[in-house]
Amino acid sequence: MDRRTLIVSGLASLGGAGIARAQQPVPPPGSAGSPSGAGVPEGKTYTQDEIVGGVSDFLGVTAESAGAVVEKLFSKNGRPTAYIAGEEGSGAFVLGARYGRGLLYMKDKPPMEVFWQGPTAGWDFGGNASRVFTLCYNLQVPEVIFQRFPGVEGSAYLVGGVGVNYQRADQITLAPIRAGVGLRLGANVGYLSYTRKRNKFPF
Repeated sequence: MDRRTLIVSGLASLGGAGIARAQQPVPPPGSAGSPSGAGVPEGKTYTQDEIVGGVSDFLGVTAESAGAVVEKLFSKNGRPTAYIAGEEGSGAFVLGARYGRGLLYMKDKPPMEVFWQGPTAGWDFGGNASRVFTLCYNLQVPEVIFQRFPGVEGSAYLVGGVGVNYQRADQITLAPIRAGVGLRLGANVGYLSYTRKRNKFPF
């Protein structure tokens, strides 16, 4: 094989390798292994400082308490795409119910009123009224909030007197942060159904 043939063969091999690399699929934004909301522009999400200020002002807790719980949520979930600020009441004696109302906030969109209600069951006694500041992850369209979100209340943790637990449905995660008054002891399972109008029945 002469020198000219070797050069042509080498160029052909390099060109084929380049084409093969160009044809390899690129993982989509927000795929497995990416932080929550990785495919969303930062201008469409809320910063940690914005959420700490909102939680502190709305729930009436110290900046230190708000900062501790928000830092924990951000380290695990990243930056939220929306949040709900509202109030709720709940009560239980083994079986229970929860009702709430609030406003859903997303950047570049007007606030939207939402209601939620749901049943609970478990080793759970007492009642409480609370303000709720719910962080929403991977919620891109406001209307998608209107569905049922299962959750385990017993998974809640407390940071500086502020309680947090998770609800998940269709790759959307809600993290309600609660601070309120009342007496509630135990753990329960259930769901919350988010609706456009208030429902008398929690189911």
